[in-house]
Amino acid sequence: MAEPGSDDARYAQAPAEMPPSFPPEGNQHGISSANTGATSPEASDKSLMWRVAGAIGEFIVIIAIGLLSAVVVKTFFLQAFTIPSASMQDSLIPGDEIMVNKLADTTDELERGDVVVFEDPGQWLAGVQEPQVSPVREHLNAVGRAVGLLPRTDAGFLVKRMIGKSGDHVVCCDPDGKITINGEPITETYLGEGIEPSREAFDVTVPDGYMWVMGDNRSNSKDSRFHQQATGFGFVPEDLIQGRAWLLMYPLNRFGTLRDYSDVFAHVPAPQPQAQGASAAGASGADVSAPHAVAGAAPSTAELRVMMR
Repeated sequence: MAEPGSDDARYAQAPAEMPPSFPPEGNQHGISSANTGATSPEASDKSLMWRVAGAIGEFIVIIAIGLLSAVVVKTFFLQAFTIPSASMQDSLIPGDEIMVNKLADTTDELERGDVVVFEDPGQWLAGVQEPQVSPVREHLNAVGRAVGLLPRTDAGFLVKRMIGKSGDHVVCCDPDGKITINGEPITETYLGEGIEPSREAFDVTVPDGYMWVMGDNRSNSKDSRFHQQATGFGFVPEDLIQGRAWLLMYPLNRFGTLRDYSDVFAHVPAPQPQAQGASAAGASGADVSAPHAVAGAAPSTAELRVMMR
């Protein structure tokens, strides 16, 4: 027994046997159902509907933003095109899908040797059939057209290499069989083996605001040479330029940027100022006194389309 005043006296003695314990009344967690915060089935269904509606709304907004972005990109920056013919082979072959930089749409932004896409000046594509594509690609193209990344049709566009720009004097050929630009011969390394620079002779001066274009498959390309001989005016107005081709997107095994051939034209001097009335006619024998054969009186785009019908 503890002495009075000792530390042991301040603590009660533990009983020899603990009293029995009983579970609390109500649910086993000790919380009444009124305070659990549980919702009724009707409220749960309504909450689920709101969540689903919110998710659908967010999806619609995302799709709308994506479509708007695609339209903006297609209108101002980039657009895809399909190669319609073999005129650019082997650089580009029929059915290839390319991406075009639409910011480079004048001869000031373009350089000699660039591959350019331009709208048909008038009957340049007469008789050219659209390339056949697989059903899968046709569906993908349909989606691209629906969102604005692809044009409604490729039938009105051509792809060529720009050889001469405003003021350039382009001649074929020198004694070595090379094209000269402003008196400087060029070695066209983008041409396939065995392809001649040109079998047709020409001697032209590019009017201001126009360009002289040629396909890489020279013997199978109705380009500026052909239309110079056919109509006396083979130049392409720069206001028909859609942009510079820079990316090969399809087929995937050839995916990549198009090769830069600016070195081919690195030594070409600036064009010399042309006197009023300088010839823009080629070796086709066109009358240089005709209005459309004079560099200072080139036809408008509408007149050019009429000429080529």
